[in-house]
Amino acid sequence: MNANTKSTNKANWILLLLAVVLIITPLILNSGAEYGGADGEAEDLIGQINPEYKPWFSSIYEPPSGEIESLLFSTQAALGAGVIGYYLGSRRRK
Repeated sequence: MNANTKSTNKANWILLLLAVVLIITPLILNSGAEYGGADGEAEDLIGQINPEYKPWFSSIYEPPSGEIESLLFSTQAALGAGVIGYYLGSRRRK
């Protein structure tokens, strides 16, 4: 290993550690807090502003539980990240 590879490797570990700290810190500081989605908050606010409001469409598929909803969301995020990563990697290769 040359000096440039060592410094890059060290920088990668520092960035990884920083990412872990950024992920864990809010969980520790807000322990016991409930995390809700923006959709539910928006629905509540619309109900307060206009109680007679009726949605003009409903969901095509309603997951049976929050765990399945989280699974579908994370799968969608992983597929999107994979497509973007593939595209960026193929563009860099050219």
